[in-house]
Amino acid sequence: MSGTAHGGTVWLTGLPSAGKTTIARSLAERLRDEGRRVEVLDGDEVREFLSAGLGFSREDRHIHVRRVGFVAELLASHGVTALVPVIAPYADSREAVRGRHRRAGTPYVEVHVATPLKDCSARDVKGLYARQAAGEISGLTGVDDPYEEPESPDLRIESQRQTVQESTAALYALLVERGLV
Repeated sequence: MSGTAHGGTVWLTGLPSAGKTTIARSLAERLRDEGRRVEVLDGDEVREFLSAGLGFSREDRHIHVRRVGFVAELLASHGVTALVPVIAPYADSREAVRGRHRRAGTPYVEVHVATPLKDCSARDVKGLYARQAAGEISGLTGVDDPYEEPESPDLRIESQRQTVQESTAALYALLVERGLV
């Protein structure tokens, strides 16, 4: 393995269909190509197993984010770069994850994939915006449930203005700057 052997957590937060998972998977591929240990903890995938039975109330979302944060910190503390594309709509939940990493001495960076609602809705990767508009679901983050934007993320990516490759390069540059690659 080249570079440092320690891990870290890269938390990507943003609205549904903002591009979080796409950017995380692109970065994961680059890091794996360099021989690094990396895992993507996609919020939807992790929810199915780690948070099965939880709904989408504020408290359930907080529990889910803390659980994912625990797994990310555990992986990172064992030398894995944990890429975490999770909506994590509430600032206090994200701060709890950051605090856990800080207390453990584990590197942590927060990335806000700051794609505007209109662009996310137009992408509608999972059909959530269409289902919400049709009245089939409620509590959609950014529409009828709040999303508290990070006040001072380590990086803000506007995926509607740049390619996946450009977003990945910006995130990779941050990791280099922070000594995580």
